[in-house]
Amino acid sequence: MIINAADPEECRIAVVEDSQLSDIFIESSASNHNVGNIYKGRVENVEPSIQAAFVNLGLERNGFLHVSDINSDYVKRGGRRGSRNPRIEKVLKRGQEVVVQVSKSGIGTKGPALTTYISIPGRFLVLMPSIKRKGVSRKITDDKQRQRLKRLLGDMDVPKEMGVIVRTAGEGRRKRELERDLRYLTRLYSAIQKRISKGKAPALIYQESDLVIRVVRDFFTPEIEEIVVDNEKVHKKVHDFLKSVMPRYAGRVNLYEGATPLFHAHGVEEQIESIYRRRVDLPGGAYIVIDQTEALVAVDVNSGSFTRHRDPEQSAFELNRRAAAEVAKQLRLRDLGGVIVIDFVDMQKEKYRRAVEKELSDALKNDKARSRMLRMSEFGIVQLTRQRMRPSVRRALFRMCPACEGKGYLRTQESISVDALRRLSMALNRDQVTKVDVKASPEVADYLNNAKRHVISEMEERLNKTVRIVPSPEQVGETTKFVCYNSSGAEIQEN
Repeated sequence: MIINAADPEECRIAVVEDSQLSDIFIESSASNHNVGNIYKGRVENVEPSIQAAFVNLGLERNGFLHVSDINSDYVKRGGRRGSRNPRIEKVLKRGQEVVVQVSKSGIGTKGPALTTYISIPGRFLVLMPSIKRKGVSRKITDDKQRQRLKRLLGDMDVPKEMGVIVRTAGEGRRKRELERDLRYLTRLYSAIQKRISKGKAPALIYQESDLVIRVVRDFFTPEIEEIVVDNEKVHKKVHDFLKSVMPRYAGRVNLYEGATPLFHAHGVEEQIESIYRRRVDLPGGAYIVIDQTEALVAVDVNSGSFTRHRDPEQSAFELNRRAAAEVAKQLRLRDLGGVIVIDFVDMQKEKYRRAVEKELSDALKNDKARSRMLRMSEFGIVQLTRQRMRPSVRRALFRMCPACEGKGYLRTQESISVDALRRLSMALNRDQVTKVDVKASPEVADYLNNAKRHVISEMEERLNKTVRIVPSPEQVGETTKFVCYNSSGAEIQEN
């Protein structure tokens, strides 16, 4: 595990296995990470049409709380005890205070998704105050381990009104270690309850740990041989954390003091750069293309110059198998969530389609995020949903292009100019307008002044009005700005 925290503006953590990037976590100081935070909020609006409420958390956008994420305590208060499908308007009222936890970050214009099913993660356990259930993470697949952990939970003194889940990091742990984690979590929840009783909505009640502690807590396993940190303060924080929760592994934390930047020294900087690209090359000349929208990700597998067998069906099968493993890796590294549609190269044989499905399913097992996959269609399409663990790398580090507004394309100068002439004609035909300034990007202004000068001159002569084309670097992409003046030279419109 490599922790690059030398720059206070950005923290990056890479998990490297056999010199290959296995996981990457990036957080800038400007990002407002709030997943896992607990708030005392106030219901701003209840929408029966979508069975959801919008909750004021004191953030820029209200949170979204669906009726399915409201626990039984609120249902009972709403007088619907025993109802299996309560209506949101019967459970929550405008102005009501609710204790919620952020389950997903807001994306684009959407606010964060909320739940009233509070969960507090520890090193080995997750405490769930509102669910009276004991269980073991589904990621722990060994039956003997699962049975052993269930027996340990049965022997532990878990508060009656609370539930506990053993995390994947709890596999192989002794009862004493689990009990220590449980004591820490119950003390923490007691402190949270006190803050809830005293806090006035909207208020932040509990804030999740910073990126470094979250990643070490959630992803460190005994298989990680070393944690390298390039910042002395962060090195001490990681060492102290491991010393308190996993003392035997605290010695694996080392401070890097080399002159070469940490990620370059370990050969992962170039691998990280590749996850920003739209195209990912595969061995043999094939490649995949990944496009992301607000709630959907499209992945296209292209054969390119890939040929391995004389039989096209066999070649397609071999390519799709390689692509399946790479797609699963890219989804994890980029943390792409929501609905994901993968278009594999067409295969006619059913057995090949099922084999590629299995390859993708097996590769997804290495992912901590929950996913659900449908069978491949006869057109080679696989649909799956993946839990969003954090904002994707693209959303965390990039902003939308102001010129193309995220489309990736700009209108041609010719098209923009024709549209500008239409709008210019409308402006000149207004009685009170005698002069119009057209502000456009230098490229568009040059095109108007040359290729379309005769059209503009004809308008001026016919209407006895004046047009001036003004190059303006501020007008990027497809935008043009019109400033109109009356006969006395006063500006009368700007749009």
